[in-house]
Amino acid sequence: MRRFLSVIRRDITLAIRQGSAVALSLCFFVITIVLFPLGVGPELAVLARIGPGVMWVAALLACLLTLDRMFQADFEDGSLDLLLIGPLPIEMLVLAKVIAHWLTSVLPLVLIAPILALSLNIPLDGVLALVLALLIGTPTLSLIGAVGAALTVAMRRGGVLLSLLVLPLYIPVLIFGVAAVEAAIALLPVAPHLLLLGGISLGALVMGPLAAAAALRLSLI
Repeated sequence: MRRFLSVIRRDITLAIRQGSAVALSLCFFVITIVLFPLGVGPELAVLARIGPGVMWVAALLACLLTLDRMFQADFEDGSLDLLLIGPLPIEMLVLAKVIAHWLTSVLPLVLIAPILALSLNIPLDGVLALVLALLIGTPTLSLIGAVGAALTVAMRRGGVLLSLLVLPLYIPVLIFGVAAVEAAIALLPVAPHLLLLGGISLGALVMGPLAAAAALRLSLI
């Protein structure tokens, strides 16, 4: 467990020191949300209708921007090989990197989402449901993205292929995440959608590290 936590601490420290990837995803998320009212017009009813989908799509795309750096930086400087032959199982190594990626690249999006949701005229009930849905559903984005990042780690400019691999797998999270917010706005039960998101996240938590570890072995070992 100490080695597992040390990998998380190491990746978080590197992400904070470099800062560019985290700032890129956060700026992309903010700019995308801010541009939508300018593009579709200031009609509050229209903004409230498209707001949940816009928030989720922007969060999904912002997460994609940083997925290729999950293993790529360590692969380029050779530290990934040392981590793979170390005492920590590869599955635990992948899980540690996924946790660090979520904390540094996705959690800031969740924290700033309520402020941006108000700019899209999403009601308060919808904002609360949005935050809960993002907290429950976004770990799946990092877990599934880790599989794609592991498959493309040895490829030069594999970011486009990574997007093509993981985007279809993100569709269930997008559907239930948007449905949860829309249900809250319509004063309908939100729990079923959140439970489905939780089930998807638990399934990804079980299968994601195993699949990403197998992909790393296939790509590097």
